[in-house]
Amino acid sequence: MLSGFVHSQNPLFIPDTIAGPNINLVMHHDSVQIFPGNMSHTYAYNSNSYLGPTLIFEKGTDISITVNNQIDDTTTVHWHGIHVPSVWDGGPHTPILQNTTWNPQFTVMDHAATYWYHPHLHKKTALQAIKGAAGLIIVRDSLESTLVLPRKYGTDDFPLIVQCQQYDSLNQAMPLGMQDSTLMVNGTLDPFLDAPAQVVRMRLLNASGERVFNFGFTGNMQFYQIGTDGGLLNAPNLTTRIRLAPGERAEILLNLSGLIGQSFYLMCYGSELPMGIQGGPTMPMPPGSPPMDSPLNGVDYNIMLINVTAQTSNAVLTIPASLANNIPYSESQADANRTIRFTADSLMVMDGPFYFNDSTFDMMRIDYTIPLDNIEIWKLVNETMVAHPFHIHDVQFFILDRNNIPPGPEEMGRKDVVLVPPGDSVRFITQFSDFVDTMIPYMYHCHILMHEDAGMMGQFIVTNATTGFSPTLISDDILSIYPNPADQFITIEIETSTQEIQIWDVTGKIIFSEKNYGGNIKIDVSSFVEGIYFVRKGHQVRKLVICR
Repeated sequence: MLSGFVHSQNPLFIPDTIAGPNINLVMHHDSVQIFPGNMSHTYAYNSNSYLGPTLIFEKGTDISITVNNQIDDTTTVHWHGIHVPSVWDGGPHTPILQNTTWNPQFTVMDHAATYWYHPHLHKKTALQAIKGAAGLIIVRDSLESTLVLPRKYGTDDFPLIVQCQQYDSLNQAMPLGMQDSTLMVNGTLDPFLDAPAQVVRMRLLNASGERVFNFGFTGNMQFYQIGTDGGLLNAPNLTTRIRLAPGERAEILLNLSGLIGQSFYLMCYGSELPMGIQGGPTMPMPPGSPPMDSPLNGVDYNIMLINVTAQTSNAVLTIPASLANNIPYSESQADANRTIRFTADSLMVMDGPFYFNDSTFDMMRIDYTIPLDNIEIWKLVNETMVAHPFHIHDVQFFILDRNNIPPGPEEMGRKDVVLVPPGDSVRFITQFSDFVDTMIPYMYHCHILMHEDAGMMGQFIVTNATTGFSPTLISDDILSIYPNPADQFITIEIETSTQEIQIWDVTGKIIFSEKNYGGNIKIDVSSFVEGIYFVRKGHQVRKLVICR
């Protein structure tokens, strides 16, 4: 798949597809020859040596995914942008231990769009994702199917996973690489794509660890943006540029009719990015800071060669005039307003750590408790010197304004990632519907992976307003459970107390209850189904993993 270290144009690799309802993913370690000398160690899914297959979901269908972890570490798989219960979201609270499987099952509720999947293990997201543990998800729905759009995967509908990475002297990917200059599309170095002389669709994903791409084409060729992170726009947006930060996606249409035999490039116009956005001009660094002077910073460069070939049968030759009917929530509907400040130890900090509201991530702290069906406005204020792409799990949102100015047409669709440049503020509105879970939280975080791993992340739970129960996960020294993970028996050791001990399953059902008078409690868990449970004493909760 990675096309070798010879500096010549290589055919773009197109990942295989897997359609539901039953999907099997085997995550494994591998190696590929990217540069002369040492092989580069990678992670991948199924038969690939880098990246994974593209998953095809149909809205309204029930999906069952079996993830088999065969790498040399614990992992998770997060379905980025997909609206699922938090127990199946794949965040850091649902680890998949080495040589075990995880079986999320959910109904697809999302609009037709391009999503993706990748690991989300705390402090190891960058390490695992940049080594290749990622893949696309394409959701189709009845509205999108009625439009005249290219949708022949790999023929006129192309997945483009764009990455820029740094490798060390031993040819290994660097999770903290800020001198990134190795460009790949779908894991292909120096790629070329043969595209037919008709309307073609490109699904762009920025899967880099930190770099922002300002996408365009040779000669400022015009194209139509038709979709954002979570769905179609209301109408095509004619443009020559689209800026995507890590984690963001966009769908575009390119009309190549009449251009047979011509060639041009998908490019990044980095010279147009301002200082402070990764990919723009290199910022002056304080003494002792790590180098951030990638040769790609602040310049224009080619990403992929496109050769226009013969038209296919049943070619799409027109651009639809209208697409979807997105109606954002009104500010008057909002039940709550929240402000999240992006902060650092000082304005001189360029490489982190960065924080939300001056606090680093704590697995045991719930930052927000949100009532089910709340419509909320979140204001993001960047008080640091670098841009941060903010991603929230569970929901798609609509941007209300940037610095009190309504968003441009490129950001008027459903979003789950938004880039906030230094000094800027962004407001978005969303609704937290469908799923309640007082035990397993959803995440929000910066999608620059090194920032996320270093603690620029928070978490929230969605509760039924009538329950009045908002537990907080606590540490081992307050409520000790061993062994954990467990198979046959567990021992719970706590301080003297007359409070009730309960064990809850992930649906909130109490499956064990006993009054405790201090000392140890030994519980037979051999009949428990493998998975995640929660041990509760009052409002103190600890996670329990049953693994066989």
